Amino acid sequence: MAGVKTYSHIISSTIMKNTNHYSRRKFLSHTGSAAIGTLFISPLASLTNGCSQSSHDLSHLSGLQHVVVAGKKGRFYAWPANNGMWKWDNGKEILVGHTDGPWVEQEGHNIGHPQLSKLARSTDGGLTWGSEDPDNYVGEDGDPVPSPGNIDFNHRGFALRVAARGYHGTDDPIGRFFISYDRGKTWEGSYRFNELHKDPELEGLEITARTNYMVTGPESCRIFMTARNPELEFASRLDKPFVVETTDGGKSFQFISWVVPWTDQYRAVMPSTVRTRNGNLVLAARRRNPRVDQSNWIDSFVSSDEGRSWSFLSKVGETGVNNGNPPGLTALRDGRLVCIYGNRSVRQILVRYSADEGKNWGGEIVVRENPLNYDIGYPQITQNAEGKIVAMYYIATEERPHSHIAASIWTP
Repeated sequence: MAGVKTYSHIISSTIMKNTNHYSRRKFLSHTGSAAIGTLFISPLASLTNGCSQSSHDLSHLSGLQHVVVAGKKGRFYAWPANNGMWKWDNGKEILVGHTDGPWVEQEGHNIGHPQLSKLARSTDGGLTWGSEDPDNYVGEDGDPVPSPGNIDFNHRGFALRVAARGYHGTDDPIGRFFISYDRGKTWEGSYRFNELHKDPELEGLEITARTNYMVTGPESCRIFMTARNPELEFASRLDKPFVVETTDGGKSFQFISWVVPWTDQYRAVMPSTVRTRNGNLVLAARRRNPRVDQSNWIDSFVSSDEGRSWSFLSKVGETGVNNGNPPGLTALRDGRLVCIYGNRSVRQILVRYSADEGKNWGGEIVVRENPLNYDIGYPQITQNAEGKIVAMYYIATEERPHSHIAASIWTP
């Protein structure tokens, strides 16, 4: 399958190279809101655009060990990718968010209500963890207020948490964020992205962003978000990622670009972004054919101009049925990229390495397999102070039958 290009991916790649010429407003004015259905070519065509290697790599991950990050009998712990991950001291201290709710046997996710947002912290590079439930972490303070600015993005204890909060047809904000200056022990906010929702590219859209950002200076930060148009067919499965930037300490936020244009026929959501050794930005996104549940995968995109324009880079891997899985992407100190994701069809947590900044990917390596059910993944990944990879995800096993947060650690 390596190197095979289908008609649908040739079209997508061509469109990606001209993203700035295909704004949401231009697209809708030419097609009409319902016309997106005509853009679908073959529901399965894109799946033949394979990665560099499609078979499993039979090598083992050096020194692989699994540890429990957070979990409790009778509780459902899940979704690190939805809740954010931060690190300090070069990865000696790692903080990861997760959702905690009562375990309820039912179709879909076995979680009831109330669902709580919590944190787990390691100060030894991911080997041991403690649970935290700080005040005002994601939504305990009522409606958001305007961002006051004067945010010090370079503060040694800084963390930013983005939360989706969509409003359609009102003057309310379409997203919110929280900040911390003490490594997530206490949080300020929630804050609005101020006038961002009035940008012509975002008017009327619903923000579906998770936390993915890149500090670029003491007063500047680049935030990777996603949105969907509620007027389109299959709206809930047609998110598109975009780039936002502030250069004045969070007093104002500017729309920069669409990573995947609205002319693209598939979902693209939950981006994970890194800067490569040559200075490019590489973003991996969760993909889905909205018409076919069995069609879920990971694609990567690249920008060589600080996120002003983007092009399709490569397909990373398959993520199986049941809505697939988002990617966790990190850049290693030796220049390689590592992408982790869950494949719910085969019930495995998998990683792939790229030695050429995401153009090609090696064979899949199994990190974890044979969980109790398919409801797994949503990973976060980083490199710790000792150079080891730390990957966090949720899983249920025979030994721990209730979903919990686990970490796998190995030497790359």
